[in-house]
Amino acid sequence: MKVGVLALQGDFEAHAAALRRARPRVEIVEVRQSHHLEGLAGLIIPGGESTTMLKLMEYYGLFESLRAFGARKPVFGTCAGAILLATEVLNPAQASLGLVDLTVERNAYGRQLDSRVVRLSTHELGGDAELEAVLIRAPIIRRVGAGGRVLVRYQNDPVLVEIGGHLVATFHPELSPDPRVHERFLSRLEP
Repeated sequence: MKVGVLALQGDFEAHAAALRRARPRVEIVEVRQSHHLEGLAGLIIPGGESTTMLKLMEYYGLFESLRAFGARKPVFGTCAGAILLATEVLNPAQASLGLVDLTVERNAYGRQLDSRVVRLSTHELGGDAELEAVLIRAPIIRRVGAGGRVLVRYQNDPVLVEIGGHLVATFHPELSPDPRVHERFLSRLEP
């Protein structure tokens, strides 16, 4: 199975390592150009800075290709990736791929200084073990559209949501050794 990781900005290498922890035989493609999307079963859009990522998507001519890919195949967005997938972005409003019916507020847990690591209940992910969640200038999901399924919450706000074929996390599962979130995404993909 081939899985892409958008490799324009952010910690895309940590996502590649997390995918290998979840499934050692997965083939990982660093996506920097539209033709890199060919033959992929799914795509991860990592955290980083969403405004910068938007500018780079436009610069490299990827924006429409990513939107078209996400209309056909599963995409997993973490932190800035979640912002880029949402249909509505607040604080401030900005463009997005509009693939997932969510309203997301940028940097809603605070500034860089307010970043934190928390432990969360994971009944929806299976198993009783808590999930370590790294929140770095994290957005808050303010609204989940019809058909969305909240898998994990923090302070009563959704932080991991499945909607359509997509998965969205406002935290950074790639920075923790627990492979369950990446495994959840991989389980949605067809080889």
